[in-house]
Amino acid sequence: MSKLSKKEAYDRKLQDFLNTYDRAFIVHADNVGSKQFQDVRRGLRAHSVVLMGKNTLMKRCIRLYIEKTGNDKWTPLLEQLVGNVGLIFTKGDMNEVREAIVSFKVGAPARVGLVAPNDVVVPAGNTGLDPSQTNFFQVLNIPTKINKGTVEITADVALIKGGEKVGASEATLLSKLGIKPFSYGLVPVQVFDNGAVYDPKVLDITDEDMMKSVQEGIKRIAAASLQLHYPTLLAVPHLVVNGFKRVLAVALATEYSFPLAEKVKEILANPDAFAAAAPAAGGDAPAEEKKEEKKEESEEEEDEDMGFSLFD
Repeated sequence: MSKLSKKEAYDRKLQDFLNTYDRAFIVHADNVGSKQFQDVRRGLRAHSVVLMGKNTLMKRCIRLYIEKTGNDKWTPLLEQLVGNVGLIFTKGDMNEVREAIVSFKVGAPARVGLVAPNDVVVPAGNTGLDPSQTNFFQVLNIPTKINKGTVEITADVALIKGGEKVGASEATLLSKLGIKPFSYGLVPVQVFDNGAVYDPKVLDITDEDMMKSVQEGIKRIAAASLQLHYPTLLAVPHLVVNGFKRVLAVALATEYSFPLAEKVKEILANPDAFAAAAPAAGGDAPAEEKKEEKKEESEEEEDEDMGFSLFD
């Protein structure tokens, strides 16, 4: 198949995906092997498709699709196709698909000249190496001792920092220890959802987080409205209550009165009467209930006695 035929087939495939799907992940694919791609495709086959290709070719196909159909919702995707990236079109749950994507990671050894994606710490413990190998540890300033004829690391050592290049000594030592410090796989960097592009971290936001944010916003708006004495839907109940308190205070301090203030004035004028009436009102019912219970118990006892006397 010629290059032109391959490009035409690729264009048809991508345009079919653009017509079929509304959502996609933009993923980084650095250091990902063909076997991993096969595993990812197999794992996502039920609801998603993986598409890789040259950025220039993908951009050209998307532009042709927009010109042909007039559907410009995929336009924001053009700015995201930078670096070694690919597209995973999906109809599945976004959180589940993201978890499936990142689950296909494999361990990789430290190669000389490779930029470390994360910190590498060599743990303390027995290495299983014979004493002749101590020169590797001495070059890297790793504290060791000989224990039962083997080299033992006496303390955890930060060997490589994330972002630094792996040196020859570090790579050799990690290889001898059988440590694969790095893991590689497809990494979701952006989410495309019906014309909107956002960070995958947004998928971590739960309904509870949204509710907390809304409640916090309501509190702040209400507090600002009260401080500025500006009526809003959130502040009106508080403003009404505060206004009632002020009017009630004026009524209590003067001869002015209104129905709701009369009861408060009566309580303040004769607090003992209201204090005595409160427990009395609440105490009658329990006393009556106790009397009824005792009466029922006595009737039951009489019935039981009558029953026994009849069968004796």
